[in-house]
Amino acid sequence: METIKGLYDVVLKRKNSPQEGSYTCYLFEKGLDKILKKCGEECSEVIIAAKNGNKEDTREEICDLLYHLLVMMAQQGISVEEIEEILEKRRQKIGNLKEFHQTDHNT
Repeated sequence: METIKGLYDVVLKRKNSPQEGSYTCYLFEKGLDKILKKCGEECSEVIIAAKNGNKEDTREEICDLLYHLLVMMAQQGISVEEIEEILEKRRQKIGNLKEFHQTDHNT
């Protein structure tokens, strides 16, 4: 998580002290719609790379997605520590399947 925290710190620095020519600053300047559009695009690219069985491309696309998610988190005021806290709680759960609800399995 240290690398992700470090990248998040750089993203926050760009948000608070814009630098000309910075892609991160460009995303903040364009706003939430642009940031979310990029998150969606990168998510699709992860899915396609994984479906195609290309491990190298999948890894690269995951990194792109993580970066854009960090930008979105910074824009929304969500810290890496908040995400870590939630993930830690989930990791400690035992039997975290949702309660099974009877449904009509014929539909």
